[in-house]
Parts: sequence; C-alpha cells; structure tokens
Amino acid sequence: MEIKVFGPGCPRCVEAEGVVRQAAAQAEGEITVLKISDFREIMAARIISTPAVMVAGDIKCTGRVPSGDEVAQWIREAQG
Repeated sequence: MEIKVFGPGCPRCVEAEGVVRQAAAQAEGEITVLKISDFREIMAARIISTPAVMVAGDIKCTGRVPSGDEVAQWIREAQG
C-alpha cells in the first residue's frame, strides 16, 4: 500500500508526515510512505490545502494534521 503526504515542508506538513510514518510503522503489511512537496504533483492530485494525506489513492484529509488513530483507521480500511 502507498500513502502520500502532500505539503511544501511547513511545520504542519512535517508533523503530518511524522504521524503517518508512525502509524504506518505500527500497522501490519507492506506500507510505503511518500512525501510529495512538488507543487505540480500537489496540483495534479487536486490538493488545494496542505497538509493532505492520500491512502491507497483516496484523499483522506486536507488542510489539517490527522491524528494517529485516524491514520491507523484509514490503513485498516484500505487493507480491507
């Protein structure tokens, strides 16, 4: 599974990436976390507000830092 964290590198974006990486490390299965900071890629994903998190191709949140519990739930849902 692939999780993308979108953001230019602001403190909230860094925090969101940390939360996602921690939740992914605690989850079962193979999970790749990618940090996307290129504005063209952010725009191509139709992200308007950062930080944003995409899990398995679905945008789960934009404009805020998700909680670890939220990310863990998104991972479980994506794993089926």
